[in-house]
Parts: sequence; structure tokens; C-alpha cells
Amino acid sequence: MKSFNPIKRGYLALETWLSFSFTPAWNPFYHLGTLTFFFLWVVLISGLYLFVFFDSSIHGAYASVERITHEQWYAGGVMRSLHRYASDAAVVTILLHMFREFALDRYRGFRWYSWFTGIPSLWMIILLGITGYWLVWDMLAQYVAIGSSRLMDAVPIFPEAMTRNFLEGYLNDRFFILMGFLHLLGQPMFLVFMLWFHVRRLSHVDINPPRGLAIGSFLALLVLSAAKPAISHGPADLSRVPAVLNLDWFYLNVYPLLDYWTAGQTWILTTGVSLLLMLLPWLPRKRTAPAAVVDLNHCNGCGQCFDDCPFDAISMQKRTDGARWEHEVVVNPSLCAACGICMGACPSSNPMRRADEVIKTGIDMPQFPLHEIRARTEAAIAALRGDTRILVFGCEHGFDVTELNSTDTLGVTLFCSGMVPPTLIEYALKKGVEGVVVSGCRPADCYFRYGNKWMTKRIQGLRKPVLRPRVDQRRLMILGAAETDGAGLRRDLAAFRQSLVALKTEADGAPGPARRAGDG
Repeated sequence: MKSFNPIKRGYLALETWLSFSFTPAWNPFYHLGTLTFFFLWVVLISGLYLFVFFDSSIHGAYASVERITHEQWYAGGVMRSLHRYASDAAVVTILLHMFREFALDRYRGFRWYSWFTGIPSLWMIILLGITGYWLVWDMLAQYVAIGSSRLMDAVPIFPEAMTRNFLEGYLNDRFFILMGFLHLLGQPMFLVFMLWFHVRRLSHVDINPPRGLAIGSFLALLVLSAAKPAISHGPADLSRVPAVLNLDWFYLNVYPLLDYWTAGQTWILTTGVSLLLMLLPWLPRKRTAPAAVVDLNHCNGCGQCFDDCPFDAISMQKRTDGARWEHEVVVNPSLCAACGICMGACPSSNPMRRADEVIKTGIDMPQFPLHEIRARTEAAIAALRGDTRILVFGCEHGFDVTELNSTDTLGVTLFCSGMVPPTLIEYALKKGVEGVVVSGCRPADCYFRYGNKWMTKRIQGLRKPVLRPRVDQRRLMILGAAETDGAGLRRDLAAFRQSLVALKTEADGAPGPARRAGDG
């Protein structure tokens, strides 16, 4: 039984509602990272358009923005609003992404690197937004610029006080050219580098959300832009103090603190919060299980485990043992998530050998090797009773399949559904069970990113190693469930049991497609 985590269960309930509303394939919480990239693309394209008409001078900046907003409202005005709201949306998706990873405990252990590098990336996006507000050069820009100068003056790295630039008569066009360079070239280039750094330990990285979700998000931004266009405050006037300001709290939330605190105190708070967030993966630390081990005596260097690894932990190198194969597999222990997907991908992971033979495969998990998996499978099959015996292979990060245990149903828990070699399914059916269920994480939300997907493709014959066509797939069901999805999973299991009972009364027929949760 898994420990009770109210934050995780509350989040899973929200995710369930979104999957019901949008379908799992378009659930925005499953695509927060790709949505962030999409919003940044909108920011980039709209920003380039605005820059064409922007006057980067101290006296022309505000007037040019006003012309873009009002005289060209049908194009430039829409672009400005899209630029503003897409920027806000990017911050929202990043914050939701962080909360999601925290709620589902996907920020510690082998995932520490992605979390650790994500916090500076968020700050870079916020800094990019702050310099964008400067360029408008209205009353809000003046407020932000002076507040930023106070913060920079508190850092002892500048030879002169930055605040002096905002005394009347000191500010000039060169400063605006510098800010334009930072906002349009310097900061975006650095952000691209940081985002690359953020995902560099992942393989099969997809930066594009589903097309329907992208179109829907863009239309929502357009509607918001039409309903509440982005407009400027009054022009900046260094001889006056702004009285009323409409802050963008996604980007400018720190600045009101400067009305009550010193710049040094504000730095202590923001730096302290950032460091705390970056150190969360070690508070407390989560230990990753031992890495996968390669046995070159059973590895032909096919590269399937290399293709399937979700975390870029496997590389292909020139053969070192003198065998006739060209390549061998090498595992980087510091990157290995110990998910077992590589074992399920290995063509040598075949349990159909003599009962007294210790099974060896090309790549295996030392803490739960294929030989032990076969032994547990055999023990579960031997313990089953009844006319409709069902064996359930379950992911330890999804629903706890041992809660389904009864006289005619038993669960075997693995690290990931992608750890199941197709031959293990065939082996269980040959040993006499009437049906096999493979239960992974929720659809489109594998804890190890691609375990569900690769396992499904193997069973469908779309990815090696494939489930052999002679296996009657009507006796197989693919499920996906989180720890809060027990009721739905039991309903699907009951329907599967009914179909197995019906099979006993049918004449032999051609194998049909694998059943999925929710199929009629």
C-alpha cells in the first residue's frame, strides 16, 4: 500500500477532471513543457513584428508603441496583446509544470538535474519580460526601471550608481539601444542555451504540443487580446512619481516590495527562495536504484535499448570484447533512472527457457533481474484458482495492482510497464492463465516518460521487440491508472473478465487488436 500524499491526490483529482474535459491526449497538464515552448514561439514572432515598427530612442519609444497599438490596432495592436499574454501564459505553464513535478515527486533522484536547471531558466524568462516592460517607456516602465536600478545598485559589481541614469536629463538613447539589444538578442540567446541545458539529459524531446491544443491555446490568446487589449500607461516623466499602476504580477511581483523593504532585503528574499527551490531535490534526497547492467555475452549491439532509453543513459560504442558484432551498449550510471525499459527492449529478454536455467539477457536490472521476474510470474500463476485466471503486470508508479489480488487475479509489480518484454506476456499465456493485463501509469503520463508508449507499440507490432502475431490479443488488455483510479480500473478488469468468459464459448477466430481501457 502506497503512503497517503494529500498534495498528490488533490493534483490527481484535478488532472482527472481535465482528462475528462479535454481527453487524455489533449490534457494541458500533460503538455505543460511543450505549451511553454509554444507560447515562447508566439512571443518571439509577435516580438519580431513589433520591433519592425519600434523606435528605440528615448523620445520615440513611447510614441512608436502608441502608434502600433492604436493606429495599427488590427495588426500591431493584436500583436502587442499576443506578445503580452503569451508571455504571461509561459510563466503560468512553467509554474504549473513545477508544481506538477513537485506534487508527483518527479523532481528528486535522477530527475534532480532537470529541476535544478529549470529554476534559473524561469528567472531568465522573468528578466526577459522585465526588460520588455522597460522598452515601452511609460509610467510603468519608469517604475520598473527605477526599481531595477535600486536592485542593481545593491549588488557591488557596478562602478557607478545605476539610479543616477533615471534622474531628469541623464537618460539617453544609448541606454535604450542597450536595453533593446538585451531584450531582442542577448537575453533570448542565453535563454535558448539554458532551455537546451534543461532538457539535455532527456532523449526523444518533443517541444511541440498536440496541434489541437496549440490551436485552442492560440485562439484563447486571440480572444483575450480582443477582449482586453494591452495598452500603455501615460508617458514616462522622470520629474513625476507614478500614482496608479497596473502591474503584471507574473513578471513584476518583486517591485512592490521595494516600497517597504530595502533593496538588500529584497535580494535576500528572492535569492533565498530561489536557492531553496534549487535545493529541494535534496530535502530530503531520493536515492535512485542501481543502474542497468550490460552482459556482452548476450548483447548483439542491436541498439534497441539505446533507442528506447528515455533519459539518454545508454550509448553505443565500438565493440571491445572481440565478438563479431560491430557495437556494444554502455550505460552511464549517473543518468540511468533504473526504469527497466531497456530490459523490456532487449531481444534477449526471453523467459521461454528451461525452468532450471538462470535467464541471462543483454541488459538487465541487478535489483530485479529477468530471472526473478519469471520466478515471480510463475509463482503468481501457480497460486491462481478459478476458471478465469488473470495475471496483472503493474507499474509501481501507477495503481498498486496488488490491491486487485483475489483467488483468480494476482498482480506482479514492476518498475515500469515498459519493463515487460513481449515474450513475458506470451509466456504467461502459455503457462495457462486466461488473460494478461498490463497496467501502466495514466495514458500520456508515464512516470518514466515513454514506458507506456513503447510497451503499447511493442504489443501492437509497431516497435521491436514485437509481440508475435500468433498470440491471441483478445486475451490481453492494456490499462493505465494512477493510485486514485482504482474504481475505474476494477470496472475495466471486470469487463475484461466477462470477455474472457465469452471467449470460452466462441469458436476459434482470428486474433483481434489489444483491448484498451475504455474500449466498448
